Amino acid sequence: MMENFFTKPAPSYTFEIFPPKGNKSLEGTYAVIDSLVSFNPDLISVTYGAGGSSRDNTVEIASGIQNKYHVCGVAHLTCVGSTRENIRGILEQLKANNVKNILALRGDLKDESDLGEFHHASELIEFIKGEYGDDFDVFAACYPEKHPEADSVEDDLKHLKEKCKLGVKALISQLFFDNDIFSNWKERVRDMGITQPIIAGIMPITSAAQISKVVEMCGASVPERVRRFVNAYGHHAGAVKEAGIAYAAEQIIDLLARDVEGIHLYTMNQADTVRRIDAGIRSVLYTKRYEISHN
Repeated sequence: MMENFFTKPAPSYTFEIFPPKGNKSLEGTYAVIDSLVSFNPDLISVTYGAGGSSRDNTVEIASGIQNKYHVCGVAHLTCVGSTRENIRGILEQLKANNVKNILALRGDLKDESDLGEFHHASELIEFIKGEYGDDFDVFAACYPEKHPEADSVEDDLKHLKEKCKLGVKALISQLFFDNDIFSNWKERVRDMGITQPIIAGIMPITSAAQISKVVEMCGASVPERVRRFVNAYGHHAGAVKEAGIAYAAEQIIDLLARDVEGIHLYTMNQADTVRRIDAGIRSVLYTKRYEISHN
């Protein structure tokens, strides 16, 4: 029986993994999935490399998650380097393998020449829904601190609403470290009439170098409290990882208390990090699910 994410209890609990680059073996990736499925996620998404065999790996891994592990698999699709023909080919492969869920993204650019026939995620979403209708449930990204290239939060929210009108069923947020920023942004989203579930993206800090990379990549604000423990323990890899895992667990517990609709862990293929976070939040997550289901 095909797994359906949208019949799962709220709040949802989901993970992101990435495929190996190039022609490397998938053995290590499947070892990570073996560990992750033991935490009973509602969904595992698989990122999508621009060009090369990593695209094929995304299809294969998402299909394995769906059919071998019987967990909802989500395949990322990006505009980068894509044509209607190759996107159609990938969708046909996914459909043949019972993968119903797509995360449609613009993708990271080195420059504008990286784009193919689709220039915005909205164009990709429109193509998928226009060609395949309800054959696929489409997820889209959202940005609590706005997309780095957006002129303003207002402009970014306008584009988000346009994507949602095209048939998006759920939103997965870019990572963030400040729950107040997320909550205030979410209130603005709801005020605009956007009703799709918003799944909060959480990336555990596991090294001091990670902070500068994350800020450069997505512009996420780093609270002083986070900077303090990175500065204090950054010289010791084990200590900063311990502090980062504790912070991520605390962040998730607070989000659950704020009635978040889902938690999406950017796992970086580190199953042990997920295990330690899971141990810290599982009782709270299931208590929240029980309360929602009995109200």
